[in-house]
Amino acid sequence: MNIPIPRRVRRLGVLAAAVALVAVAASPAVADKGHGQDNDYHLTVMGTTDLHGNALNWDYFKNAEYDDKAKNDVGLAKISTLVNQVRQDRGRSNTLLIDAGDTIQGTPLAYYYAKVEPITSGGIHPMAAAMNAIGYDAAALGNHEFNYGIPLLRKFQSQLDFPLLGANAIDDATGKPAFAPYVIKTIHPAHGKPIRVGILGLTNPGIAIWDKANVEGKLSFPGLVEQAKVWVPKLRKAGADVVVVAAHSGADTSSSYGDTLPFPENAATLVAQQVPGIDAILVGHAHQEIAERIVTNEATGKPVVLTEPLKWGERLSLFDVDLSFTHGRWTVGSVHSSILNSNTVAEDPKIVNLLKPDQDKVVSYVNGVIGTATEPMSAATARYEDTAALDFINYVQAQEVKANLAGTDAGLPVLSIAAPFNKDAAIPAGAVSVRDIAGLYIYDNTLLGIKLTGTQVKAYLEKSSEYFKPVAGPGSYAAADVTNAPTSTAPRGTPDYNYDVMSGFDQPLTYDIDLSQAPGARITHLQYGGQAIGDSEVFIVAINNYRQSGGGNFPNVTTAPVVYNKQLEIRQLLIDWVTAAQVIDPSTFSKTNPDWQLTYGDQALTITP
Repeated sequence: MNIPIPRRVRRLGVLAAAVALVAVAASPAVADKGHGQDNDYHLTVMGTTDLHGNALNWDYFKNAEYDDKAKNDVGLAKISTLVNQVRQDRGRSNTLLIDAGDTIQGTPLAYYYAKVEPITSGGIHPMAAAMNAIGYDAAALGNHEFNYGIPLLRKFQSQLDFPLLGANAIDDATGKPAFAPYVIKTIHPAHGKPIRVGILGLTNPGIAIWDKANVEGKLSFPGLVEQAKVWVPKLRKAGADVVVVAAHSGADTSSSYGDTLPFPENAATLVAQQVPGIDAILVGHAHQEIAERIVTNEATGKPVVLTEPLKWGERLSLFDVDLSFTHGRWTVGSVHSSILNSNTVAEDPKIVNLLKPDQDKVVSYVNGVIGTATEPMSAATARYEDTAALDFINYVQAQEVKANLAGTDAGLPVLSIAAPFNKDAAIPAGAVSVRDIAGLYIYDNTLLGIKLTGTQVKAYLEKSSEYFKPVAGPGSYAAADVTNAPTSTAPRGTPDYNYDVMSGFDQPLTYDIDLSQAPGARITHLQYGGQAIGDSEVFIVAINNYRQSGGGNFPNVTTAPVVYNKQLEIRQLLIDWVTAAQVIDPSTFSKTNPDWQLTYGDQALTITP
């Protein structure tokens, strides 16, 4: 069954240009019967973003077809069906397909082919195989493309049949783009001159922070606005009739890293406002659904159309571009954007069959039993109360750091931080599989140990407490009324991954978070081993690389002395710990009394789901 596809047009811009330094050849699309009259043409540019390793509609953590409360479906196999329908409706030669980044990290499928059976040792990445089969024309780099290091990214790039774009990923050795800044695709209408569509790729400046260990001294990442101002004029000069930007940067201007970098993390709207010559922007990174947003360029007064197709292949964005041929050239009359939902179609059997060997291998891996648990541990309430699930992460992290301390550092007390990444994570009583542990720690972070003073520990916890909204008095509150407080750096609400729980290893670290107070004065009764922490007392803190490098803009961590850094991935560390110990017994690391609690003054609050 074909789904109806809107054809309204409001104003576009697509791409045109070749790059002097990193030019990418583009094969011209083959003309079919064409659209419209002799002097007009309708072009459709389709877009995905933040696929995060979702090739098939499968939840590896639940070992079942993916489903959520909104009844979303995920994966490239679903996207393929939507793309096929659009191409059938519009004519394949009248369409392009692009992506805005974050492709090779996020699921056990992606992890398997990066770490367990890495593509650098042979084999084609499933995401590359699927995207090639679907027929993408270009993709921008996302920040998570760098999680597994540059060699694996380069191998993935070499497997693609289309260019991987990043105008603001700069090679430190040459000062030039390390990836193609843009590509120009040539469309041949049935009537009139060819149309040149320029696609500019921009990635996120935060890579310099979040993947510092992988890129420092090799690549730099200037701002999106600054680099778009360089490359959009080059596209236009090269003859682009339409300019489309694939930007791995959210639409709502903000930065999770505060002022750590001079360039904002989410800058797609700023690019539209401040850089003339752009017709449309495919937005990524923020995992938001934006069917259509019109932004007026400040220099020209012309509209720029933005769209963001949520994440994971749950949506497909469409830019409908209306062009007219006048005075010997094509001009954009209007661009309109809309979104199609993946849950309206079945998976493309071509993609399912293509990836079946990879899928079977990964499903077998993640379902392998590696140990047992004496009782269940759920992360469902970890955002607002002390749980064994986060205690387990902190225990394993702290144990690893402590075992590797030497000299005078070996005698210092060890603390650890962990965030409630995945509220759906649950380790069952009885047999525990790889997927149970992987669901508890869904990011590919590595472990470090740093030194903080008592004053700095308190400042860290104060920053973390910004996650909570103020309350009117003691009593019972729904979790949604207390958590994910908006801040200046997170205007839509602080994400769960930017809230940390801190635990002690040899002795408990205990504290209250008093929501009767403003952020900065909320941490009370802060004690280690039952004694108040001294301002100059020194602690070793087990911390992940995202946080230590500045992610979330927590104080003091980027300049703190590093005493441990073996580049071990925390997820694998947890898997290895269970494999070696064979038994997870929460009584060994989780205390009867809560280590921390939410209060109003000295009265504990009751939080309900």
